[in-house]
Amino acid sequence: MMNMKFSAAGLLLVALAMDSCKSHYQLTGVERTRIVIDSSYDQNPDEAAASFLAPFKRVNDSIMGPVVGRVAHSMNARRPESDLSNLLADILVWAAKDYGEQPVLGIYNMGGIRADLIKGDVTYGDVLSIAPFENKICFVTLTGEQLTELFQQIAANGGEGVSHGVELVGTKDRRLLSARLHGQEIDPQAQYRVATIDYLQEGNDKMTAFRKGTDVVAPNEASNNTRFLIMNYFKEKQAQGEEVDARVEGRIKVQ
Repeated sequence: MMNMKFSAAGLLLVALAMDSCKSHYQLTGVERTRIVIDSSYDQNPDEAAASFLAPFKRVNDSIMGPVVGRVAHSMNARRPESDLSNLLADILVWAAKDYGEQPVLGIYNMGGIRADLIKGDVTYGDVLSIAPFENKICFVTLTGEQLTELFQQIAANGGEGVSHGVELVGTKDRRLLSARLHGQEIDPQAQYRVATIDYLQEGNDKMTAFRKGTDVVAPNEASNNTRFLIMNYFKEKQAQGEEVDARVEGRIKVQ
């Protein structure tokens, strides 16, 4: 009998506690504002904070500050095609020679491009901002039928980074109308070697056709990270006295 009374009392206390936790406030509206972070915050620096951060800034600048090359004009990534996404897809094809590969096209995802390039000097920090993930170069063979399926998925995404020689035509409702590669129609029975990144080869970003590929080569060493490939490309151009350049050239058209 005592146990029954204790249980009832316990339940009553729990009920009272739960009732006391109920909020009597009601949401009447939502407001928001944007805080602009610009050079105005540098006009009256906090000396103690600056002193504390100074040694860390020196280390950061020594890593991120070195110039790796120059870019001829500012570039950004946008669908269906952009100068920056074109450049990165072309760099994957360019880098293939160091792996004994000869891909006929390269695919780089728009979602993996996280910053713009600003005209002038490009630092390692700039490259890291563009490619902050641990994505590594990867090679895979697709049949023409699988490649067409991949192009359909790229059209459905609204566009991705594709290398020079790719000609895709899609509709405004994101259907693929036609696909050509280096001036030729896609042969459903042919084999096409593709340079991409391991993240996409796994079928991510709705490019599941990659999963059907064969003869996958996916080196795991950190040196194969896309940021280092991009940096090496800039360094080679710099050694040749050239600025890096890329243009929108009709690789992906929407009509």
